[in-house]
Amino acid sequence: MDNTKKAWLVVFSGLGVNLTLGVLYSWGIISAALIDDFNWTATQTQIPYMLASAVFAITMIPGGKLQDRFGPRPVLFFSSMLAGIGFVFSGLNLTVAGLTIFFGLVFGLAMGFGYSSPTPAAVKWFHSDHRGLVSGIVVSGFGLAPVYIAPLTSGLIELFGLPIALMILGFLFFLIVFTLSFFISNPSDGFEKVKLKKKSRRVHRLATKDYKLTEMIRTSQFYMLWTMFFFGTFAGLLIIGQMSKIGLEQASISNGFLLVVVYAIFNFIGRVTWGTISDFIGRTATLFTMFAIQAVIYFLFSSLRNPLALLIGKSIVGFTFGGMLAIFPVITADFYGVKNLGVNYGVMITAWGVGGVVGPLLGGVARDVTGGYEISYIVSAVLSVAGALLSLIVKHPEAVNNKAESGGA
Repeated sequence: MDNTKKAWLVVFSGLGVNLTLGVLYSWGIISAALIDDFNWTATQTQIPYMLASAVFAITMIPGGKLQDRFGPRPVLFFSSMLAGIGFVFSGLNLTVAGLTIFFGLVFGLAMGFGYSSPTPAAVKWFHSDHRGLVSGIVVSGFGLAPVYIAPLTSGLIELFGLPIALMILGFLFFLIVFTLSFFISNPSDGFEKVKLKKKSRRVHRLATKDYKLTEMIRTSQFYMLWTMFFFGTFAGLLIIGQMSKIGLEQASISNGFLLVVVYAIFNFIGRVTWGTISDFIGRTATLFTMFAIQAVIYFLFSSLRNPLALLIGKSIVGFTFGGMLAIFPVITADFYGVKNLGVNYGVMITAWGVGGVVGPLLGGVARDVTGGYEISYIVSAVLSVAGALLSLIVKHPEAVNNKAESGGA
């Protein structure tokens, strides 16, 4: 098999892994069943989800470090085992404590180790002109997963009940991730990166060295990017965790998995689209555009009271949120190099984990206390405006260093 075919095999195998682990974005189906069939409160349903999001992000750091050092295969094998255990034992322990441990902690670990490997591996195979496209394809699996997982989960719950449904999903996830782990690898040293026929029309400023983690976190740009990542994902994660109930209570949409599927499709489209756009107009210009769109839709969100309007609004949120997950791996690679991308992006994506805790918590508490989500929407809109402003300020660390050294104003 030639190198180009190997590179694309890594990309689409990584897409398959993320299609499997993206069950997190179908949590709205599970949380609705917990409320309706097991009398959980909205806040209680967000505890396992919040912990899974946090553990997912934190585990990206050791997962990324292991990926950089040993390659993705052993990391993905470990992820497949944790995914199976997490879901099977969640089905056997349908309590707040049980799901917090087995979904929140164990499956959160599976996601962290599983997600940390495919994107850095795929990006390392391709020329920098195509990082946005490649990253967008790989991470799109996580966003697209609810298209099949939501109706599958809903159908399994209807046929067998929630406990058996979770156990079936556990066996399925183990088999898929385990199999795909054999097709994902890092390129060898000295490998000539794959270039596509269609070239980017923009020259991207790249790191002239591979930054170690300790060097990256000493730059001010890291903290600006981290904050922007948090702002960008906070709003999307708030919506995902409460999707079915928002649809029902705000626009009388009773078909919960329809909302999940529509959101997922646009999340998928956003990841590939914004990743590709960033190859042409630049990463920060793309981030500004996404934040601006997100701000507008969140200021309008509480007024979206009919089903079509709410579907359009959620689609736009999914479109911009998906783009965030495609852009931040490649802007991390552009700013800090690809050699240590696994661990560097692992630290960067902790912003997603914090957003995964704060966003759903605010959504759940706001719903329980006020009976609606208006406060959450306003907070999300304001943070999106702040993210847009930061995207106008952040510059490549080496551009700032060169300017300082030359004494330029």
